[in-house]
Amino acid sequence: MSAAVETVLLVATVACVAANTFEVGAKVCGAQFVVQNSAEVGVDRRWIPYLAVIEGSGVAGLLLGLFHRPALGLAAAVGLLVFFVLAVLAHVRSRVLHNIAFPATFLVLAAAAVGYFAGAPG
Repeated sequence: MSAAVETVLLVATVACVAANTFEVGAKVCGAQFVVQNSAEVGVDRRWIPYLAVIEGSGVAGLLLGLFHRPALGLAAAVGLLVFFVLAVLAHVRSRVLHNIAFPATFLVLAAAAVGYFAGAPG
């Protein structure tokens, strides 16, 4: 992998950590936009804390991956990728497309993290 591609993927991975950290905090705090979006796509409010744990675990795995555990980072990135594929599908299934750019952006960041860790040595 070229140094430029690796740098872009690293920056995207760090952005993935930051974006998901913000989102986990919003879920934990019960932010109105999270509750409203969940209701629109048919996710019961009581699932939000569990989704925060799943997403937070992904963030923790990415951080551990960045600090010399690339296999764990790859596993976490794949987990977040699946999480956001399902989020995008939930939006499509429920025809809530006005804000699909948000889970799609998270999906792209997770895909970049997969690319980063897939190319990482070790």
